[in-house]
Amino acid sequence: DLAVTVITAFLWLVSTLTWAKALADIKRSTGISIIAGIESCKVPGTTCHFASVTSMGALNVSVVFGLLNMVLWGGNIWFVYKDTNWHN
Repeated sequence: DLAVTVITAFLWLVSTLTWAKALADIKRSTGISIIAGIESCKVPGTTCHFASVTSMGALNVSVVFGLLNMVLWGGNIWFVYKDTNWHN
């Protein structure tokens, strides 16, 4: 049980950090900085305007809940450890 709990907590940590990095990349690649990379916006006489991006608040919340879930699994490690023979 202890090994499964430690592995699960570690996987939650890795997956949450990976999702947070992917979310940061999504925000960067859909932000106003993409206008400079669009070839049709570089044509003389052409004007490109950045209107808006859909709110990503729910995605930020998903990262926070992932971290909280990892903390929960990390706390569970202690209770599972207390049930082993290593804890006196």
